[in-house]
Amino acid sequence: MADIQEKLEALPAQPGVYLMRDKAGKVIYVGKAKNVRARVRAYFRGGEGRSQIEFLMNRVGDIETLLTSNEKEALILENNLIKQYKPRYNIRLKDDKSYLSIKINVRHPWPRITTTRKIVKDGSRYFGPYSSAIAARETLDVIEKHFLLRNCTEYNFKNRARPCLQYQIKRCLAPCVLPVDPNEYQENLREATLFIEGKRQELIDELRRRMQEKSDALEFEAAAKIRDQIQAVEKTIEKQRMVSHWGADQDIFGLYREGGFIEVQVLFVRQGKLTGNQAYSLEDLEFADEEILEMLLTQFYQGERFVPEEILLPLDVEDREAREEYLGERRGKKVSILSPQRGDKRRLVDMAEENARQSYAERHDQEKERERMLLELKDKLRLKNYPARIECYDISNIHGTHAVGSMVTFINGEPDKQYYRHFRIRTVAEDVGGDDFAMMHEVLKRRFARGVAEGDLPDLVVVDGGKGQLGMAIAALHELGVRDVDLAALAKMRVERAPRSAEIQRSEERVFLPGQSNPVILKRNSNALFLLQRVRDEAHRFAITYHKKIRAKQTLYSALDKIPGIGGVRKRALLRAFGSVRRIEEASLEELIKVPSINPKVAQEILDSFKAAQ
Repeated sequence: MADIQEKLEALPAQPGVYLMRDKAGKVIYVGKAKNVRARVRAYFRGGEGRSQIEFLMNRVGDIETLLTSNEKEALILENNLIKQYKPRYNIRLKDDKSYLSIKINVRHPWPRITTTRKIVKDGSRYFGPYSSAIAARETLDVIEKHFLLRNCTEYNFKNRARPCLQYQIKRCLAPCVLPVDPNEYQENLREATLFIEGKRQELIDELRRRMQEKSDALEFEAAAKIRDQIQAVEKTIEKQRMVSHWGADQDIFGLYREGGFIEVQVLFVRQGKLTGNQAYSLEDLEFADEEILEMLLTQFYQGERFVPEEILLPLDVEDREAREEYLGERRGKKVSILSPQRGDKRRLVDMAEENARQSYAERHDQEKERERMLLELKDKLRLKNYPARIECYDISNIHGTHAVGSMVTFINGEPDKQYYRHFRIRTVAEDVGGDDFAMMHEVLKRRFARGVAEGDLPDLVVVDGGKGQLGMAIAALHELGVRDVDLAALAKMRVERAPRSAEIQRSEERVFLPGQSNPVILKRNSNALFLLQRVRDEAHRFAITYHKKIRAKQTLYSALDKIPGIGGVRKRALLRAFGSVRRIEEASLEELIKVPSINPKVAQEILDSFKAAQ
């Protein structure tokens, strides 16, 4: 700590970024300040509202500073360093790829509008992200119905010979094969962009003007189509709530906290109408509210996110002017960051804070319900551990072919897909005919061999099956010396013999446990059974999806793959030219040579290969 004190004395009173490292040298926190000395020293002093982050100070082994010429440069540097180091104690918002965004590939001569979960710097325009996937897809559906833009992939667009069904049902102009006026297409694209941006009234005014022009020119069918567009746009406007009358684009932040638990709500207002919201739940953050907001803004406006003309906050931030300058440069127009104290804008902030409070209450009610569910499961199955982390395993194969295993993980009663895993079966031969028990044994040994080495073990393991699968699970874990993990096997309900009954009789689902000959029968509507079924069904879905993917790859294996010199490019060129393997087989040498990338030698190889196979 003496070294830290010496560094605190030598800190400069200038703008810059500071990195806090733990005893092992790993960066655990990145911050920036207008005055680095004042900010960092405040962390190590008691009082002044900073004693609550003692948990962080106890972990700091070293402090490094990087000076900048102004506060805006410090903001940009902080942003880049957080991306680089991903410090444990900085706010990390859920990645935008988890939400749908709308993408327009503006570089293409005939742009296409699609949804995506991944934002990349490829020159495209992105709108969103949308917290509701349904809302994003409804927007896209309106665009496809009324703005006549293509929605086909690049491959289909390049290789079509005649218009597709979208053209037949009047949802596309078919620029892939028909002589469409580029100006008309770009006009449709511009209007669709206005619709996405929320500038609905501007769009309606323009459509009404065009409808009147078509009507005056006696083009009544075209005027009727524009009328339908107007009605579709007006219908979406009716669903939106008017929150202001000056038609501004605003992001409104609301913050609610109880101790280290923080709920954030961001309301999106476009053209004076509330168009959506996004919620974040943050835990174990004991920084002051001002710092929470600064970190939140840094993370929130990363990437290609839309920057509005006004950002409303519940309280002022120290670096407001630097952020306004930085975000204004990104937007290309002036951006104002306000913390209103009264009036209409304050009421909008109050509405965001009330939404954050409600969201916090709902989220924690759900957490309490999940906790009750997990406690019930622990009690009913007499588990040693509280089942905070549950892993479930399933095997999928058809008579042993393309056999795969799946592992899904539930944390506190909810699926956590970052811990999902697939397993290709290695040691069980396909000619065994589908030994599910041996496959389960292999999967569990592979998973827990790694888990023991890394100290990464669950509280409860559930396998899909009965006593046989449970026996394999017990054997696999005991071979590795794992004794502290609870085990259970969930057997599906089965049809019981009831020859005199007119109705089919089914047994209850049974849970087999180690050391018990008789299964545990949980009540049909119990929370514990519901959770086990949900975990089992998710593992089954995950295994089936992977199995189908592998089978599909094998199905695509064609006779062309056996021919020397035929790779992916040549295979695609041949199939594009002839349409099927059969037509390639029937083609002459001269026809094959005409295909791009196929030279006489390769063409002869193709002919010889097909003749040899006959």
